[in-house]
Amino acid sequence: MSGGHTDYWDFFAQDALKTGGVLYSKLAAGIGADEELKALAGRARPGQPHANLILAAVHFLLLRGADDPLKRFYATVGGPVSADAEDPMPDFRAFVQKHRAQIQPLIEARVTNTNEVGRSAILHPGFATAAKAAGAPLSLIEIGPSAGLNLIWDKYGVRYRKDGAVVAAINETAPLVIEAEARGDKVPPVSALPAIAARVGLELNPVDLSNADDRDWLRALIWPDQVSRLERLDKAIALFAKEKPPILAGDALALLPDVLAQVPRHATPVVYHTIAVYQFSREMREALESILTIAGLRRPVLRLSFEYDGQLYLLSVIRYADGVREETRLASCHPHGTWIEWLD
Repeated sequence: MSGGHTDYWDFFAQDALKTGGVLYSKLAAGIGADEELKALAGRARPGQPHANLILAAVHFLLLRGADDPLKRFYATVGGPVSADAEDPMPDFRAFVQKHRAQIQPLIEARVTNTNEVGRSAILHPGFATAAKAAGAPLSLIEIGPSAGLNLIWDKYGVRYRKDGAVVAAINETAPLVIEAEARGDKVPPVSALPAIAARVGLELNPVDLSNADDRDWLRALIWPDQVSRLERLDKAIALFAKEKPPILAGDALALLPDVLAQVPRHATPVVYHTIAVYQFSREMREALESILTIAGLRRPVLRLSFEYDGQLYLLSVIRYADGVREETRLASCHPHGTWIEWLD
């Protein structure tokens, strides 16, 4: 949803409010009522969400040290004032007018490649299940990894809590430990970390974390009232700099057949994606199925999918072998990995 109509801005404002984003809810409603700001946001690349881009462009400049009265609403730069207490819109409008020469190129050139590290709390039990099915080291291939922070999911620890108490944990000595709520009757399975033979990402718009602009843009996409998410992102970026898994730039569907063919015989290929394939057209989704089915004729191929099915964000494991496709729904989850309800 990227349009410039008021209903889009209304939708964004209401949706932001549901997730506790009071500041962005008020700003989106204000932008929706301002033709000039809407037109500026509308300069985004086709298919890119207008609200996220204009809001991130402003946040980018504030994180970079722009000194302005608007700062007082942004917790990520030490803002003490709540948007509940005071209307942020006049300061926002004045800030955009003052910094338009920097904001417009960001909106026109950048894309929303948020890399939500919290999703690794969903991947941990998913890969534990895949490893059990594989019975061999895993060769990881991520579709649409953005900056690649979930390519190193096993370098983070996770604590699953129920009613405040820890019910399961893994890799608790890691420099970054993600907290997630375990909902429902079952506890997500966490056994020893699986053996990883190799890992690679396939990404159309890779984020270069060694580039300060790319790194700061990734930080700017975090909502300013989510300070803990920004801290988590910074820790993940530091870990990534040590690991540096390879990310191939290009169309994932064009790259995938060769990458699958190169997986060594002793390893099981696991293709995975977290809220990325929703951007694929129907033809692209069918092409992905074909590639995996054909690869599965030579040897079993696993796919770990965390996507929205129209009602829920579902984690599933799919096995392709000898022309047969077997899918198991594993869990229903929050899109950022805040909670997981294990089903399998």
